[in-house]
Formats: sequence, structure tokens, C-alpha cells
Amino acid sequence: MRQTTGYGVLVLTAGLGGVLTAAPAWAQAGLARDSGDTAWMLASTALVLIMIVPGLALFYGGLVRSKNVLSTVMHSFIVLCLVSVIWVLFGYSLAFGPDRGGVIGSLDWAGLSGVGAQPHPLYGATIPHGVFMLFQLMLAALTPALITGAFAERIRFSAVLLFTALWSIFIYSPLAHWIWGGGWLSKMGGLDFAGGAVVHISAGASALACALAVGRRRGWRTDYMPPHNLPFVLLGTGLLWFGWFGFNGGSARGANAVAMGALIATQVAAAASALTWMTVEWMHRGKPTVLGVASGAVAGLAAVTGVAGYIGPLWAMVIGMIAGALCYFAIVWKGRIGYDDALDVVGIHGIGGVIGVLATGFVASKGLNPAAADGLFFGNPAQVGVQGLTVLAVSLYAFVGTYVILKLVDGSMGLRITPEQEATGLDLSQHNERAYS
Repeated sequence: MRQTTGYGVLVLTAGLGGVLTAAPAWAQAGLARDSGDTAWMLASTALVLIMIVPGLALFYGGLVRSKNVLSTVMHSFIVLCLVSVIWVLFGYSLAFGPDRGGVIGSLDWAGLSGVGAQPHPLYGATIPHGVFMLFQLMLAALTPALITGAFAERIRFSAVLLFTALWSIFIYSPLAHWIWGGGWLSKMGGLDFAGGAVVHISAGASALACALAVGRRRGWRTDYMPPHNLPFVLLGTGLLWFGWFGFNGGSARGANAVAMGALIATQVAAAASALTWMTVEWMHRGKPTVLGVASGAVAGLAAVTGVAGYIGPLWAMVIGMIAGALCYFAIVWKGRIGYDDALDVVGIHGIGGVIGVLATGFVASKGLNPAAADGLFFGNPAQVGVQGLTVLAVSLYAFVGTYVILKLVDGSMGLRITPEQEATGLDLSQHNERAYS
């Protein structure tokens, strides 16, 4: 146990060096491992990191007004740092540790005790357990970073810190355990290849709770609030797309045919969604926009995440087209419903995630991935119901749990900045900095 714990610390603090120094122990133990699989997972981990910073940071930073760009970028950076510490201390153990009643993992792996160079049979028989942990850390950090787009431009920085910590512990870790860690949804046969439910549906449902609990921005619907830097948005979109190959491909847990299929599906769905969004917007508003193409690409990426490892390219194209159209209209309808989800987390990630997870129940194929179950179109209609239950359970738990957390945070320190601070901007009021002189 002490030797394994030592390797876990080594992997965490030294990265590649830790894995390389652990190689002799693998050979001595005679464990199954594959250097190609390990290298791919390490690369995928780095790709998902790029999604958060600088990818999401630039994407969100370009969407807000210039007086709030630094605070928005800061959210992505600080969420990554905070979740990393929580994940190592006990978050990973709660999400993926030995099952306790199908609801949560035990604390047996707290502090990464027992998480080291030896593979774990449930989490990748050919890669070190520590590498799987590190990859999952990036997904755990990405999810609350996505949520920050819902309350951009109007929240206290201290509230962001407390909310992120509580959400990671009480919302993300249980959801990850339910579906990926041997919890009750996985036992029922629920499928989520790379995070359509755990990441995107949970982020979308939580974003809706945030928009309702935090309230609308001052001047919403009366003041003009355009993105301050569309080149930032496009650059961020490109980095998100680039990193998504690691997000979805790494979820295959090896350099194999499933990873190849996931990458093809990722590319096709993103492209089809971007083209569809552009076309629908062109017909609806009279002109295609850069923001629309970027939003469409992200919607397609979100939609394919839950199903990427279970489908071929033609189904990926169909899913991308559906996402491009439905996510566009979800954002149009947002204005009619009246909630201020500042950066459209609900419409893009929430709706996109639902599309992908439900599509799994129809088009998943064991022929492409033996770890999957066949969907309705391959002779298994029951999978549609299981996927529907997954959407419902994740959405309700994330929405209600997030709303409760926000009320606790509001009662302890307050969620919103003052009207004067909002008029000044979060960059100066929260960080005493300016993005532009």
C-alpha cells in the first residue's frame, strides 16, 4: 500500500516523469499495460486541459463585455486550480472509489491512497490507475468551469470559489459515480461515453439554476450587450474543438479502434452542427454570423460527447445536424422565457447533452464498442428508457442540488455584486485590474 501511494503522489507531482519511473514496478508485478495506451491517455489529459485554459477561458472571455473579460477568464483558471486540489484530497475517491450503496464512492482512495502506477481493472486494464485519475480530474474541472458562463458579469468572486467547491463535492462526484464509478445508473445499463450526462447535462441544468438564483444582469433586454471580442471567441472555439479530441478520444481509455471512431464522430458532428446552425440562422435572421458558426460547432461537440464511442460517422452527422438546429432555437426561446443565462450554457451544453444521451438509446451499437449496449435501431428498445431515466435523474439532481448550494452561498456571503460594482465591471471591482488600458 505504501509503495502504491508513493507512485500516486509521483504521478500527480511529476506527470510523465512519474509514469516513466514507475515502469519497472509494472514489469515486476507482471501487470497488463500498454505504453501506447498510456501515452494516448497522457496526451488526451493535456488536450482536455487546453479545453479549459486557454480554450474555454478565451471562448467565454470574448463573449462578455470588455469590463468583465479578466474576471471571466479568471473563473476558468481558478476552477481548474480549486477542483484539482479537491479531486486529489477526496473528490476522486468519492466519484470512483469502491461503491457505497450505488450512490457514492468510499473514501478509501482519499489523498490518492492506492491510486498509482498499477492499472485498475474497472478503469483501464492497460493504463496506470493514476493516469486515469488525472484524465478524470480534467473532466471534473471542465464541468463547473462551463457553469460559470451562466452567471458571468454579475457574481462575487468569493461566491464562485465557495460554489465551485461545494458543487464539485456534492453534485459532480455523486453523478460521476452513478454513471462511471459503478453506481446505480451504471448498474441499470445507463450509457454515457465521455460526459454527455455527467458533464454537459449537469452543467446545463446547474446553469439554469444559477441563472434563476443569481438573477438577471443590470440592463438585460434594455442595454446592448454584444461580445466584446469575436476573434477571442473563434480562437477559443478552435482550442475547444482541438481539445475535444482528447475529451472524447481519451474516454476510450486507450489508443484503439473505439478512440478512432470517437474522433471521427467528434469531427463530423461538430462540422455538421456548425453548418446547420449557420444555415438556420441565415434563414431566420438574414445573415450568417461568426458567433453562430462557433456556437454551432460547440453545440455539436457537446451533443456527440455522450455517444461518440458508440456510433459511426453518418449517425454522428445526423446528431450534429439535430444539435445545430435545436440548440439554436433553444437560445432564441431563452429570450422569450426570460432567464438570463449570460453565455448560453443551458441552450448549448444542456440541450446538446440531452440530444446525445437520448440518441444513445436509439443508435448505440455493440458492434462498434463491445462495452456498449445496442440501442433501439439495433434491436434493444429498452435502452431508450434507460437513457431517458439517465437524463431525468441527472437533470433533476443537478438542478435541485445546485439551487440549494446557491441559496447556502447567498446566505453565507452573498452571490451578487452591488449595482455600482456591476456598472463598473467585475475586472475592477473584484480584481482591481483592467484588460485594456
